[in-house]
Amino acid sequence: MIEVILICMGIAVIVCLIVSAWDCSRFVTVEYEVSSDKIVKPCKLVLLADLHNKSYGKNHEKLLQAIDAISPDAVLTAGDMLTTSHSSAAYQPALSLMRQLAARYPIYYGMGNHEQFLKLYPEQYGTAYDDYTAGLADAGISPLINENTYLPEYRIAICGSQIDKCYYKKFKKHPMEKEYLQKILGQPREGVYQILIAHNPQYFEEYAEWGADLVVSGHVHGGIMRLPVLGGVLSPNMTLFPKYDGGMFRKGKAVMILSRGLSTHTIPVRVFNPGELVVINILPKKCE
Repeated sequence: MIEVILICMGIAVIVCLIVSAWDCSRFVTVEYEVSSDKIVKPCKLVLLADLHNKSYGKNHEKLLQAIDAISPDAVLTAGDMLTTSHSSAAYQPALSLMRQLAARYPIYYGMGNHEQFLKLYPEQYGTAYDDYTAGLADAGISPLINENTYLPEYRIAICGSQIDKCYYKKFKKHPMEKEYLQKILGQPREGVYQILIAHNPQYFEEYAEWGADLVVSGHVHGGIMRLPVLGGVLSPNMTLFPKYDGGMFRKGKAVMILSRGLSTHTIPVRVFNPGELVVINILPKKCE
């Protein structure tokens, strides 16, 4: 009996390794639709998150072809396009993709914890943050760091949040003070559709209370391994079966679209969980 169990466990491990190798090498396109009476014109957005310096094909050709086929009005990034897992903190693959995208589409770049940590720990990463953001600036990309920009053509405002590092602590959700987001972001725009790029989805309730109509997030990598019914298994803060692992969620009138990310870092594992290229169609709400 023990031998049978061990054999079954061995087979399961081999299957997971094969699936992980397959899922780590591919991405799928997922599409969502939201509507609001604040929107005056349809807007198609592509959401990228957690690329972690991966390139799909030579010089990102597969990812770029997929995005071009979608032909979005703009591209949002929800952070962690690079990785800080090693002291070298190479960022060239991420910068190469952003430069190519910026030549095609408007880019609204929200920072993740990996970009943020480059800046916080120069003793470990040297000038990587300044060099990376200078490269983005050369491409015409100005990251939204706790600031809002307005797209009058659609009546959409896009805000990029960068929360303190304490909100990325492992094992336990750090409480967020009620006025914290208003303090760092200010008030959301009145009468417009407010998008909030917020890398960490743990605080969706707080984002909704702040006034976001649509939150776009990443960070969780889909829970690394996905199981039927149970969903994602593990979050980056080491929480088992996280509440927010990927997909669409609602809180009152607010919607969060959580990307399962395009890659991994440190431990290259994704099981039943391929990378995601996310398409968001924002439509005017039809009169009833």
